[in-house]
Amino acid sequence: SFDWNDGLFDVTWSENNENMLITCSGDGSLQIWDMAKTKGPLQVYKEHTLEAYSVDWTQTRGEQLVVSGSWDQTAKLWDPAVGKSLCTFKGHEAVIYSTIWSPHIPGCFASASGDQTLRIWDVKTPGVKLVIPAHQAEVLSCDWCKYDENLLVTGAVDCSLKGWDLRNVRQPVFVLLGHTYAIRRVKFSPFHASILASCSYDFTVRFWDFSKPNPLLETVEHHTEFTCGLDLSLHNRGQV
Repeated sequence: SFDWNDGLFDVTWSENNENMLITCSGDGSLQIWDMAKTKGPLQVYKEHTLEAYSVDWTQTRGEQLVVSGSWDQTAKLWDPAVGKSLCTFKGHEAVIYSTIWSPHIPGCFASASGDQTLRIWDVKTPGVKLVIPAHQAEVLSCDWCKYDENLLVTGAVDCSLKGWDLRNVRQPVFVLLGHTYAIRRVKFSPFHASILASCSYDFTVRFWDFSKPNPLLETVEHHTEFTCGLDLSLHNRGQV
């Protein structure tokens, strides 16, 4: 286990070194840790001026880039081999809660924010590529479909999940209702194109298949407190 002197909000595994991971924290910094060297972080990046709330490592081949999102309304691009950020992305008008790389398109990531938008960015251009007014509430989470490069899902304080096709963002392609409090995290399945999982301040984890007329597959009520995060195993189909 590793200790840091402030709350840790997110963590991402390195995609090129199985012993390495990056965390982000309430003091605005990112920490690189190596499980083979447990003394302290290999490196600390301190550039965000408020809480660093989201961190993600690229999954497309040939890139080793990290994106972070902060309550300072910016996202930053990092190369773990370089001591400072490569680029800062500005445009959101409120807290950034989630920054997620596209699994398909190199150099492309999505961000979800308290300004009620989902935004798509390209690291090769400093400005925002696409702004989607996704909800009439704070958007706390987003994720990319693993089987369709144009499909994303958002989860928000309005208790809804919405699917977005980047080729036509005027209307969501699906809306999933059932949670009774804010949705904190949503993830697409790595094994099924239309299955996703969400967790919420209503203490539940829910599994959905948006291709079905009754999309709610299961509601799991094991937790006795806010459910803040989840992920689906890439190795074991049934494990969350």
